[in-house]
Amino acid sequence: MTIHAFRGPLGLLGTAALFAMSLGAPAMAQDQLSIATGGTGGTYYPVGGGLAEIVNNHIEGYSATAEVTGASVENMGLIATGDADLAIALADTVAQAYTGTGKFEGQQLEMVRGLASLYANMVHVVALESSGITSLEDLRGKRVSVGAPGSGTEVNAAAILGANGITYDDIDEQRLNFNETADALANGDIDAGFWSVGAPTSSILNLATTQDIVIIALSQAELDAAIAADATFATTTLPGDSYTGVTDDIAVLGIPNVLTVSSEMSDDLAYALTKALFENIAELQAIHPAANETTIAFTMGATPIPLHPGALRYYDEVGAEVPDDLRE
Repeated sequence: MTIHAFRGPLGLLGTAALFAMSLGAPAMAQDQLSIATGGTGGTYYPVGGGLAEIVNNHIEGYSATAEVTGASVENMGLIATGDADLAIALADTVAQAYTGTGKFEGQQLEMVRGLASLYANMVHVVALESSGITSLEDLRGKRVSVGAPGSGTEVNAAAILGANGITYDDIDEQRLNFNETADALANGDIDAGFWSVGAPTSSILNLATTQDIVIIALSQAELDAAIAADATFATTTLPGDSYTGVTDDIAVLGIPNVLTVSSEMSDDLAYALTKALFENIAELQAIHPAANETTIAFTMGATPIPLHPGALRYYDEVGAEVPDDLRE
């Protein structure tokens, strides 16, 4: 070992100190990755924590931390500024960021790339049984949480309401995160709330243990109108008994969640992240059942923007049929 930095009167002390430190120090410094998720009452945060564990356990030289954020819209900004290395976001928000439309009109984020699509959110419209609210039309004149500022939930809520002729002028909109929405419903401070999350989600599970809740079923016409307005929506089913007291299957709108990075991420790191995700997917599934949907086939069919070249290297390596629009 050559130690030039400790020459001089303190050389022996410096050499001894460096030797002592080397005994307890890791052989290589860990590069820290930040994963932008959402609020603690949703699905992004536990899924992001599971992704961080996969990085920590399976990618040498890197460690990762899941960060609480305002979710989809904010997360795209964090990717653009470099304040997050990975981010989970709803497909419609990701598409708007990449094309400079919707919430991103005039501020196109061309650097956003996909690594994988993780699972589909289900849009829940929740009220207390005692409210008497049983339909989307019943929200007129009511106090409604449309999701946290900067969240994909608000993007989804505005799209669904607008497609069915309901604007914010028709409701008293509140911008609350998932835990705040559940608390406000329990306390009678609002009448209904939107969640766009993987099911089941902790904030609704907890609410349903103390309150009798209803999940509003949209009519077929309302579902069709939302899908016509936003092609990233699809009809899916919230299984009965997902939440206490909600026994019937309910047709809801689903929308994919995309794991995104910047085009500036190195190809080698993007490849390693994609490979680690799919080769260790059982670890993520053990943390949240939404990850049962995390497959290569789902990524190929649900990702609305081009994939990072490093991710494409992995998909090509395993023989995936990659659509042309996912290549740059």
